[in-house]
Amino acid sequence: MTSTEAVPAIVPNFDDDRTEGRKLAVICSKGTLDMAYPGLVLANAALGEGVETHLFFTFWGFDMITKSRMGNLKFTPLGNTATHLPQGVGGLPGMTALATRQMKKQIADVGVPEVPEFLEQIVASGGHLWACRMSADMMHLSKDDLYDGVEDIINAADFIEKTDGAQLLFI
Repeated sequence: MTSTEAVPAIVPNFDDDRTEGRKLAVICSKGTLDMAYPGLVLANAALGEGVETHLFFTFWGFDMITKSRMGNLKFTPLGNTATHLPQGVGGLPGMTALATRQMKKQIADVGVPEVPEFLEQIVASGGHLWACRMSADMMHLSKDDLYDGVEDIINAADFIEKTDGAQLLFI
């Protein structure tokens, strides 16, 4: 082979081409705008591949499914070095509102729905939404306070049972 000839691609095979019987379990523990989307995007992608998908909302992740808060998630640059802003700027008055507006615009510009619509899409595609019993009790929330697509408030052991054999992601 000469240096001008193409090198054949080597594609590893991990014997994971199966889609039947696959499960994905995503634990959503954060309720900020920037942390809501990774779990939703991954769940949506898994559903598109025919993977049984379960999302478990716990602690601050409850903001994603609490009716009174889910449409008003925020993004703050304060303490987030990935924004590449001087750290003092993030604490200035109005910066969270400005950063949230900018992130929502960028998300909309790439055609990704807002959190409530994304949850609706996931449920319509067969995804399962579960709320954490301990978090609900700590926050004094009932099923009536939560997005209608949440199937139930369950404890961690029940979630583990429902997602037996699943790939697990903690976000």
